[in-house]
Amino acid sequence: MIDLKKPPKLKKDFYTGDVNTVAKNLLGKIFVHNIGIKKLSGIIVEVEAYDGSVDKAAHTYIGKTKRNEIMFEEGGFLYVYFTYGAHFCSNIVTGKKNEGTAVLLRGIEPLEGIEIMAKNRFGFSVLPPKKKLNLTNGPGKICQAFQINNSHYGTNLTKDEIYLLDNKKIKDTDIVVTTRIGIKKSIDLPWRYYLKDSSYVSKK
Repeated sequence: MIDLKKPPKLKKDFYTGDVNTVAKNLLGKIFVHNIGIKKLSGIIVEVEAYDGSVDKAAHTYIGKTKRNEIMFEEGGFLYVYFTYGAHFCSNIVTGKKNEGTAVLLRGIEPLEGIEIMAKNRFGFSVLPPKKKLNLTNGPGKICQAFQINNSHYGTNLTKDEIYLLDNKKIKDTDIVVTTRIGIKKSIDLPWRYYLKDSSYVSKK
């Protein structure tokens, strides 16, 4: 069991690197949302990188808009958007100012606040094992479980509401690299990364 009191919070410079490097380094890190006295947390197990300079699937490919402007800030902010008229997705902004890059959170292994997450997702707090695996294995599921919505757009990840904690670095041999899923443009870019042995990945 991970002692959540020990890992340090990730600092600004973690987020300002190349988007694919940051994406791979996010695997194994601990995502935390403090809601009053409640704490929701989990280990990031699956991500996808997006880079508007070359990537037609990135929201920044069309240039800066009101919706995507936070992606053009320096790395270390949360980019939240609503999709398909159904759910929110959360992204970690990366890179230097005006680069327009971010990493989509696709899969998280829940750690703290599982009963609250279950209530948020299913309306009840006691979960059978299969339901637990379905709790945060998708971008929309993560936002619903972690109570993330439009109000969290632009959250500074170096502050105390939503942030990431460091954890042991994952070996390259434990990371699976594939093309991204659920998109129709730039489908050949191998920019999806997930932990090989995780049961909380959205799709293997």
